[in-house]
Amino acid sequence: MNVDASSIIKIEKTKQSKINEVDFSNLPFGQITTDHMFVCDFKNGQWEQPQIIPYQNLSLDPSAKIFHYGQSVFEGMKAYKDTNGKIFLFRPLDNQKRINISAKRLAIPELPEEYFMEGLKELLKLDSNWIPTSDGSSLYIRPFVFASGSGLHASPSKEYKFIIACSPSGSYFGGKLKVLIEQKYSRSANGGVGYAKAGGNYGGQFYPTKLANEKGYQQVIWTDDTSHQFIEEAGAMNIFIRIGDTLITAPTSDRILDGITRKSLIKIAENDGITVEVRKITVNELVESAKNGSLKEMFGAGTAAVISPIAGFGFNDIDFELPILENSYALQLKKRITDIQYNRAEDKFGWRIEVK
Repeated sequence: MNVDASSIIKIEKTKQSKINEVDFSNLPFGQITTDHMFVCDFKNGQWEQPQIIPYQNLSLDPSAKIFHYGQSVFEGMKAYKDTNGKIFLFRPLDNQKRINISAKRLAIPELPEEYFMEGLKELLKLDSNWIPTSDGSSLYIRPFVFASGSGLHASPSKEYKFIIACSPSGSYFGGKLKVLIEQKYSRSANGGVGYAKAGGNYGGQFYPTKLANEKGYQQVIWTDDTSHQFIEEAGAMNIFIRIGDTLITAPTSDRILDGITRKSLIKIAENDGITVEVRKITVNELVESAKNGSLKEMFGAGTAAVISPIAGFGFNDIDFELPILENSYALQLKKRITDIQYNRAEDKFGWRIEVK
């Protein structure tokens, strides 16, 4: 949608940038914030005038419903800068559509597309110097909406706040992961909010992951909520499993997030001639393939990490190691997708959008 952003967005620039305090050669993930943030409030049944203001703390009533009933959804995106200094986003309309899918599930008012897209672009232009250029780094973008209205009654809020905050970041994960197949706890359930990017989905993961950490694993492999027989996700990422030369990933459902990186990797893999199967895969099939040597690789996929290779998995107190491959699908696909994101290769899919 073509909108004159200057006509709808009020911009207040910071009086003093903090960019000179940042070591861009040593960026942690998601811990440093840029000079500005986008803010828009929902009150009296409508979204008010959006603003870009200096990054700052929020003031909320202790009875704000976010603290009590968990109405909160978010997205994860990145902005990239190529060698010519041009700024690019990767499939941002998918993020805009998905945050509204999430919002609807949690009874949060949906966001106007022009506020999301034009607000994001104006924010990136204002904080363009914050977009890092070193290999593997990017500007991580966190759009989120939460219930800001007050009251202790168990009902949807009447007021909400939509914010976009940005963080110059390096790589999310380093090295390969060792994961534990979860057999007791569930990430989500049928009819629940697993397909929505809701804050509570992630809060509920931390305790089972902590238990796995104590056993020497970095992440858990989530299984279905009833039988724990089917592989579903890897930590906060979608999961891909290569058996032989076939790449397998679970279908989306009420329980599984429709990952944008996941969708992109499927398309890229198919374009590269890799056989891709979107189907259910059982824990038994995974274990048997590890035992007979047909399991070649596993990796998680998501915006933050892009692709995180898995070195091995644990199940029933037995550890299974994966082979070390010189020409893995993980490395091949990661190069393909990041080359598109950083404007190093042709984008035949039409995913890359320049911010002008």
